[in-house]
Amino acid sequence: MMRIHSLFRTAFAAVIVAALAACAPVKTAQRHADYTAFRAQAPHSILVVPVVNESVDVNAPDFFLSTISRPIAERGYYVFPVNLTKKVMADDGLSDANMVHSNDPTVLGKMFGADAIMYIRIKHWESKYVVLKTTTTVELDYSLKSGTTGEELWKNHEVLNYSPQVNSNGGLIGVLISAAVAAAIEKAKPDYIPLARQANFSAVGVYGTGLPAGPYDKAYGTDTAAF
Repeated sequence: MMRIHSLFRTAFAAVIVAALAACAPVKTAQRHADYTAFRAQAPHSILVVPVVNESVDVNAPDFFLSTISRPIAERGYYVFPVNLTKKVMADDGLSDANMVHSNDPTVLGKMFGADAIMYIRIKHWESKYVVLKTTTTVELDYSLKSGTTGEELWKNHEVLNYSPQVNSNGGLIGVLISAAVAAAIEKAKPDYIPLARQANFSAVGVYGTGLPAGPYDKAYGTDTAAF
């Protein structure tokens, strides 16, 4: 009985730690102090090309593409329709994302009349189960390159984690059961979309690390102190 009680206490401690961190996304960001090249190019339009998928989820690229246009548009840039862009590239022999990423940005710039090209790489898109807790992770690399010169204008990196909230009001057994059920549900059907949306808004919208306000935003040209 003592051994069983000890195991319950260990599991309970793990669950409580998970509960405290449950809805607190973990984010990493690097301050980009030099926006000289970005300001010099002053892009008005951004072409988002198919993403390179380094995760084991084959559906990740299609799910992700549905989340990227809005945050960029809300920063004040024209965003080419991502699904139409993907189809045009496929018709032109550029159906493979790795091939697109290795292609000259200026070729894509001329093809679509785009001022800048957004390249995104999915590093992680996964759910892992450890000790009654499932953690869903989204990790992304962003790179914006000029459609006229090919030089990199901006880059960012985002990592967000999510673990389901655990109800700690039902006693030890109740907490363990709640944790097990929540973890099983998240593992069976992880919801990546909210994490991807949050990562995108964070990547492009945070002052000092995101994209400066574009020409269709009222803050255009007035946020140089933040970028």
